[in-house]
Amino acid sequence: MAVISFKPKQVTKRLLSNLQDRAYDIIVNRYGLGDSADSKTLEAIGKKYGITRERVRQIENAALASIRKSETYKTEDKIFGEIKTLVESMGTMVHEEDFLAHISKDKAVQNHIRFYLVLGDEFKHLKEDDHFQKRWTVDEDLSEVVHDALQSVYRGLDDKELLSEDDLVTRFIDEIKEVAMQYKNEEVARRWLSISKKIGKNPLGEWGPSESQNIKTRGIKDYAFLMMRKHGSPMHFREVAKAIVDTFGRKTHVATTHNELIKDSRFVLVGRGYYALSEWGYKPGVVREVIAEILEKEGPLSKDDVVDRVLKERFLKKNTILVNLQNPEYFAKLEDGRYTNL
Repeated sequence: MAVISFKPKQVTKRLLSNLQDRAYDIIVNRYGLGDSADSKTLEAIGKKYGITRERVRQIENAALASIRKSETYKTEDKIFGEIKTLVESMGTMVHEEDFLAHISKDKAVQNHIRFYLVLGDEFKHLKEDDHFQKRWTVDEDLSEVVHDALQSVYRGLDDKELLSEDDLVTRFIDEIKEVAMQYKNEEVARRWLSISKKIGKNPLGEWGPSESQNIKTRGIKDYAFLMMRKHGSPMHFREVAKAIVDTFGRKTHVATTHNELIKDSRFVLVGRGYYALSEWGYKPGVVREVIAEILEKEGPLSKDDVVDRVLKERFLKKNTILVNLQNPEYFAKLEDGRYTNL
């Protein structure tokens, strides 16, 4: 079922019909309304006509003003009303790219709709900045409330925090207390969340601060972190490499994966080739250092208790632990059979 009832190219042809040749050509090229659907910069158009960028801008603005004053514009009022109704149904403020893609996947059609957004008095363009994507609104007061809510959600996120989409949507909806009930739904909330540049989603669909290593994956170590976190328990580096290929389709060498893990503090080597995440409570160190820390914390322990404690932190064979425990340079066996640090 079509999202819009009108034919954009025919509407645009009527709207531009009264423009003089140069103004017509500038509007067509600026907004990609021709056969190629490629929009051109002010500079490129200026070179074509031998005029400055600023002069092109002046002609563009004058042409838009002329269209708005025309009888044709008044006649086509229903198409602007239709677009406004669609924006309202999607939350009154929409991410430009998402909105255009919702209407059509055809770039040419998208260019015409973008032109109507610029042309229509009903629509307010909110420029892209450090916090938000390029967006359009038909209710500036509501947009301010949404902006504040998005900022509040972002400030409440820890740099290492990862949320499911459902949890993030719930947190966001809790922030928009002033919004009418018709907009307090998950579909609209997801659209509004897509406007934020500070909150992002990683390849596994988990949300957090967009600049976090957990969200903005920059290399093998970040993909490895996501895979191990999803797995929930220590993995051999060969398993990690295979999981990265299988899940993300990203080719990686086993040796490269091993090298990346061993250099990153987020990972702890807990056995021969096995890694765990430091956020799980694992700490770096050789076996004797792990034993020493346990005895320092808990006091003298029996051989079996030491083995039991170490196995909770390392993937090791029992004999490996016992060999280290029986090293007289570091540990002493008490008369009751328990071991302690020297």
